[in-house]
Amino acid sequence: STGGGGLTAGIAFAVKAVRPDGRVIGVWAAGAAAYPPSLAAGRPLAVERPSTMADGIKVGRPGDVPFRIVGELVDEVVTVTEDALSSGLLLCLERAKQVVEPAGASPVAALLSRPEAFEGPVVAVLSGGNVDPLLMQRVLTHGMAAAGRYLSLRLRLTDSPGALATLLAVLSEADANVLDVSHVRTDPRLGLTEAEVEVHLETKGPEHCASVGAALRGAGYLVME
Repeated sequence: STGGGGLTAGIAFAVKAVRPDGRVIGVWAAGAAAYPPSLAAGRPLAVERPSTMADGIKVGRPGDVPFRIVGELVDEVVTVTEDALSSGLLLCLERAKQVVEPAGASPVAALLSRPEAFEGPVVAVLSGGNVDPLLMQRVLTHGMAAAGRYLSLRLRLTDSPGALATLLAVLSEADANVLDVSHVRTDPRLGLTEAEVEVHLETKGPEHCASVGAALRGAGYLVME
């Protein structure tokens, strides 16, 4: 399993030479997936305005040589979402201690998205660590949110002394770690006795996110996610 036209072609050569019965699966970002329609049409086609964080596979049109090799040797081409790319990069960094660029993490993203679609043993080629630190920060935050590890909520509460402390107590009871709090009291959208709070929380997963929201609603808060 690998991402990128030229890389996929090269790996397909190597795999088929060593293991003719081995399957090679190419992975592309859904927002810049020129290969699936091109393979279906039998010729390279261009994708208008390709959009993805994965610059390494942000290909507007397949090259003629890689396209021919991919068509001959690659068994399947799949696509992955930006959320899956973020989750794949986060998994590589957190679990495997590998700094991988989004395009390089695309095979892991495919495995995370559809683990039942790949018959083992599976080799995911992690190709490239050329990632900008600022992009890495954004991708990690996005990956944590996609994995249910980061939750951002806006709430309405009564503007009275101790109201914010009460809210934080509910979040503490729900075992959510508060990363940041923004408190607004003078917005025209708010009533005279209302305040709006935006909280950013570190959570443990999708189920924990749901339980935090349920705890807040159970305490009488209006939650606007």
